[in-house]
Amino acid sequence: MTVTERLFLPLLSDPGRPVITHYDDAVGSRVELSVATLANWAAKTANWLRDEHDVEPGDPVAVLMPAHWQTAGVLLGAWWAGAVVTDVPRDVKVAVVGPGIAAPGADVTAVASLHPMGLGGGNPVDYLDDVRLHGDHFTPYAAIPGTALALGSSTVDEVVAEAGQRATTLGITSASRVLSTVEWAFPDGVLNGFLAVLAGGGSLVQVGNADPGRQAARRTSERTTLDLVG
Repeated sequence: MTVTERLFLPLLSDPGRPVITHYDDAVGSRVELSVATLANWAAKTANWLRDEHDVEPGDPVAVLMPAHWQTAGVLLGAWWAGAVVTDVPRDVKVAVVGPGIAAPGADVTAVASLHPMGLGGGNPVDYLDDVRLHGDHFTPYAAIPGTALALGSSTVDEVVAEAGQRATTLGITSASRVLSTVEWAFPDGVLNGFLAVLAGGGSLVQVGNADPGRQAARRTSERTTLDLVG
């Protein structure tokens, strides 16, 4: 099974629970996604990669985006489709990038606007405009073995094991609500700031462009239990 199937889909036992709450202090936005809503984004992404861009298991997909709720959907969708997620946009069928980021080595570069409400940006290949046309459910054509590559040179088994170990080290459990400013650089940022939270069964409050003066009040309002500092 894929990283998505092993670390994220088990959380669907409680589909309405918040799994990621994203703040961008530069624009003053707050967006909260439940497990079910993030699963829909992941499924749409997996269908889009497979059906529109012919991504097959084992194909690399570059993800060049900040820590963001849209990035969570892209990562989970890419893994669900069996892709190898990389931050090197060379010899890849698809690169999904944030605004202003180039991926000259990709066959297709799709831009994610990072708009708080998920609006597209009118780009020639626009991730948000395109992906919403795809289905909310994804069924893989074949099972992905644990020995398949998933994140750079690490296999599914290795990524899942490492995420679980980091969750234990960080003290993340199903009761944890994690306030994080960790950027999702590859691989440590993705493992510490995103996958460890999923592995522990916690929920994530991710803050972009963090204003330190707002964090104390945010800990109270969001009832967070653990800080991850980038």
